[in-house]
Amino acid sequence: MNKSTALRPVAFAIALAASAGAFAADMPTPRISAAELDPAIGACNDFNGYVNSKWVAANPIPADQTRWGSFIMLREQSLDAQHKIVDAAEAGAAKAKAGSVEQKVGLFYHSGMDEATIEKLGFSPIKPELAAIAKLKDRAELIRWIEAAHARGDEQVFHVGSTADYKNASQQVAATYQGGLGLPTPEYYTSDEFAPMRKAYAEHIAKTLQLIGVSAADAQAKAAKVLAFETRLAKASVPRVEMRKPENQFHFISVAEANKLTPLFDWAAYFKALNIKVTNGFSLSQPGFFVEMDAMLAQVPMQDWQDYLSFHTVDGAAPYLSKAFAEERFDFYGKTLSGQPEQPARWKRVLGEVNNGMGQGLGQLYVKEYFPPASKARMEELVKNLHASLKTRIENLEWMTPETKTKALEKWSTFLPKIGYPDKWRDWSGLKLSGHDYYANVKAARAFNERYDFDKVGKATDRYEWGMTPQTVNAYYSPTTNTINFPAAILQPPFFYANGDDAINYGGIGAVIGHEATHGFDDQGSQFDGSGNNANWWTKADRDSFNARTDKLVAQFNAYTPIASQPEQHVNGRLTLGENIADLGGINTALDALHKADAGKPDPMLDGFTRDQRFFLNFARIWRSSMRDKQAVVLIKSDPHSPESLRAIAAPSNMPAFAKAFSCKAGDAMVRDADKQVIIW
Repeated sequence: MNKSTALRPVAFAIALAASAGAFAADMPTPRISAAELDPAIGACNDFNGYVNSKWVAANPIPADQTRWGSFIMLREQSLDAQHKIVDAAEAGAAKAKAGSVEQKVGLFYHSGMDEATIEKLGFSPIKPELAAIAKLKDRAELIRWIEAAHARGDEQVFHVGSTADYKNASQQVAATYQGGLGLPTPEYYTSDEFAPMRKAYAEHIAKTLQLIGVSAADAQAKAAKVLAFETRLAKASVPRVEMRKPENQFHFISVAEANKLTPLFDWAAYFKALNIKVTNGFSLSQPGFFVEMDAMLAQVPMQDWQDYLSFHTVDGAAPYLSKAFAEERFDFYGKTLSGQPEQPARWKRVLGEVNNGMGQGLGQLYVKEYFPPASKARMEELVKNLHASLKTRIENLEWMTPETKTKALEKWSTFLPKIGYPDKWRDWSGLKLSGHDYYANVKAARAFNERYDFDKVGKATDRYEWGMTPQTVNAYYSPTTNTINFPAAILQPPFFYANGDDAINYGGIGAVIGHEATHGFDDQGSQFDGSGNNANWWTKADRDSFNARTDKLVAQFNAYTPIASQPEQHVNGRLTLGENIADLGGINTALDALHKADAGKPDPMLDGFTRDQRFFLNFARIWRSSMRDKQAVVLIKSDPHSPESLRAIAAPSNMPAFAKAFSCKAGDAMVRDADKQVIIW
């Protein structure tokens, strides 16, 4: 049932998703205590260790988490706040206005918390789907089944949805994307490094099939076939690093051209079955993947297709079925793959699914309780200041010619910042939910949201639509709308204090604002113009200069080995390049904005630290984190963000202003030689 958007290149976010609780206006003026710092490590030796090591040592990762730090703590605070909202909605669902958001959130949450009914049902909610798979007789029926699954939001084998046309971003078109894998990346299926994980995954497949009555011997044989099936898909999939290229994200062709590539899979019939109005064409985003899928329709025995679809039907539904199914799925994806000892409490898991299915609806209730107008007003001021600072940095670039600089400023002028929450809330009137059938509610929400997405095809792109919920602690940049977006929940400590010290705010939320704005000019964003189109606005000489600078940043991150127990695991500087560019540009832009905002004001030397020191100290604090080794490996292979411990040190190590602030000297670990420093934006 899981609908992944991991390979949909829609937006670039600051970090992991989280959700929020208490707001900046409720918090005291921020302070930095010398007692939380570790002088034995020293700011100039390891700034992350200097700022965060004492905290990490005193705050072990809870058993129900794979990582712990600033973002996760905010999420936990938030979950408590959202818990109150859904508890109230559940208690009042019977008396709430019929069809209201409050009623639907309450019913959804109640159905997930009704463990007795869920346990009693076992896996009966998915028996009709499994029976339909078992009855498939030929290729035509198989394709019809895939169409029906996609129509209800169960995107088996590949993904489908709407996207802005990369050549005419003002319009939405249909797009299909590679998918179908149960392991994190294609590399997990082919690298010797992950042979033990493939073995564990095959065991998980077999155990899952046994839960629906398949004998142990048959389950093992079927698991081997499922793994072989996915391996074929993986070998045809575009690797994560290559997916950073726009040409691997969007490939517009006519339906007739697509049918020539996949003669067994009729795209006209597919879109008709899903009621998606495709006229001139659509994006067959990774053609090689779909060519292989088509070959597998001819070459793979029907029984193997049935085993593959049956497993993924069960595995995707497992979190919403009885305890045995949920625990088996967690044993692999939580314990084995990510090193997480315990599942989160049930209310957290159910709340997560309410967010997946009705996130904007829950956000509508959340904003009423937790987003003061003062926070939005202060945020608007900060965004304005950071925007002006970025313009000045572009104007003063020494390595860029006036021709390209003019185009960059044209793009800068069309940035659209969005703060807090949507101006217009979604209409949930077509979503039918009950208080007693959790799996049915999950399916209904998936189908409802899928239909909402499909109906965008052929319509104008809405720049004001949000891709994150207000309760998400994150921020993002969208290249096809050229928007920078700051959900309400990120406007809280340690990022933002409505009445706080400028240095703290600019080192926190200011760096986030600068980060998202810089995404418009990173290795991917720089390939889109101000209208959101994938277009080249660079001279060749300037692009070459840009690439030379980014190559130096790639080399810096390739050298990092963040897992002490596995020094052979290097960060992939090419995979993380966009986020690393954004971190570097964001902190420089934020520091410039701080200096401009406080120009002429005496430095208050709060807590014994200068203005610039407080700026950098809070920047490091927002990346305060520790992580389980297994999860770290997964993220190094799949996540475009570098580990938080590195984000606290990498950008500052390229900044003379950091060395000056802490009186660092040449040869110190946090001071790169001038020819090794990277300055891009």
